[in-house]
Amino acid sequence: MNSHDTVFACIDGLATTQAVVDSAFWAAQRVQAPMALLHALERPEPMPPVGDYSGVIGMGAQDVLLQRLNTLDEERSQVAQEAARRMLAEAQARVDSTRIPSLQVLLRHGDLTDVLLEHESEARLFVLGRQHRATAARKQRLDHRVESVIRSVRQPVMVMTTPTFVQPEGFVVAFDGSVTARRAVEAVARSPLLRGMPGTLAMAGEPTLEMLEQLQSAQTHLEQAGFAITTKIVPGVPEEALPALLQSLGNVLLVLGAYGHSRIRQLIVGSTTTALLRLCSVPVVVLR
Repeated sequence: MNSHDTVFACIDGLATTQAVVDSAFWAAQRVQAPMALLHALERPEPMPPVGDYSGVIGMGAQDVLLQRLNTLDEERSQVAQEAARRMLAEAQARVDSTRIPSLQVLLRHGDLTDVLLEHESEARLFVLGRQHRATAARKQRLDHRVESVIRSVRQPVMVMTTPTFVQPEGFVVAFDGSVTARRAVEAVARSPLLRGMPGTLAMAGEPTLEMLEQLQSAQTHLEQAGFAITTKIVPGVPEEALPALLQSLGNVLLVLGAYGHSRIRQLIVGSTTTALLRLCSVPVVVLR
């Protein structure tokens, strides 16, 4: 297996799991890469502590209760592992392994971000699911696992936002002329994942002359790489204008550059990346 080659489907058994598996399979076919189904089994929350009741209910009661809690913890761990194995088996059954170079099934223990960092040297793309969709652009909170992964790994991340995956027929690159957006355009130009699909460079708001020149330059760059690209400028702020544009375009996916500002700045002014991940109802590919 080549380094930086595997498409990882990070499944958790929640609503977007099937979409994560199906989209990762689609991506693995598109780039003819190995695929891995991965579940990170996190340590369950500890049982609540037992108070000191030995003087009330008899000698040795404390030890009996602690032993019982330990037994329950072991049983919970066994149940969680069995559930994880069944979930991985069901996911494996959805994948036609004859249509991709290879398929791995991985059960790992630990925090999802830590597990993915351990596998980053093997990864071409990480696919995971967003669990909640926001209804207002002003609320910035995002599923903490999604945000943690995107902030930590260097490889591209595709986030599934709905329980069902529909194969995209085009893509939209959110472009604002920033260094982050220009790097995203360069990554799209190099990658076979979107090749052959029509694309749109979308800019929100009132662009400056410099931004328009950068938009034209980005379009030329992608056209020279073999893409059919149009540009579109939509009025309003990105977190409101772009989701509406995406909804009007049908089966597309959104390409974003990841977090262009420092974490401290985002605490003050918010993050367009976070807002779009929360608000969009199409698959989102985040590029570093």
